[in-house]
Amino acid sequence: MARIQEEGNGAILYMRQEGRGIGLEAKIRAYALQDIGFDTLDANLALNLPADARDYSFCAEMLENVGVNEVRLMTNNPLKIRGLRINGITVQERVPHLAGRCESNDHYLSTKQKRMGHLIPEQA
Repeated sequence: MARIQEEGNGAILYMRQEGRGIGLEAKIRAYALQDIGFDTLDANLALNLPADARDYSFCAEMLENVGVNEVRLMTNNPLKIRGLRINGITVQERVPHLAGRCESNDHYLSTKQKRMGHLIPEQA
């Protein structure tokens, strides 16, 4: 939100797709597997769930409803870029985003980067 405020305009789109689209109950089961050593991706796969089941058509619809058809997208996830593009939104630029990297989330972020193709920036 601070970054958007610095830019002078922007929006946050909230998607009710908990746990990369697998739902809250499945995400809780995945967290239990993560507690015993699975990474975020392996936990989903062990539960026979997709790595990421989110559908970005609703985001495109939200943007279109307010007259937005092109964006600068703050994300590290290339699937979000693709999801918007295939739903008719032009992504002019990807703006890297990292809220903070620390010992407790380093493995999680590394997994997203190495195994899921996320474009994680170096800590500023």
